Amino acid sequence: MWIIAIGWMYVVTLMAATEPTVVGGIMTFFGYGVLPFSLVFYLAGSRRRRARAARTAPHAADGATIVPVAAGVPGADGATAGHSCTDAGAAGRDGGTH
Repeated sequence: MWIIAIGWMYVVTLMAATEPTVVGGIMTFFGYGVLPFSLVFYLAGSRRRRARAARTAPHAADGATIVPVAAGVPGADGATAGHSCTDAGAAGRDGGTH
């Protein structure tokens, strides 16, 4: 794949060099070269990233992946974060004069 990328970037560089303005050359280089290849390399590396994440994820004794809960974050474990939707909160804000 690298030889295709190098060849395509060579062609795009020559296309950009033949543009009548510098701005047109820069736009051609990024539009036909940098942006498409960044997308292609990102998509091509997704399988590798997924495999690396699976390799480094902690596993239980039975092979199941352990998903850590955020420590110290209220409500991260699915419980309420100590907030309630009652009038007690409103009474505290305005001095309880309703």
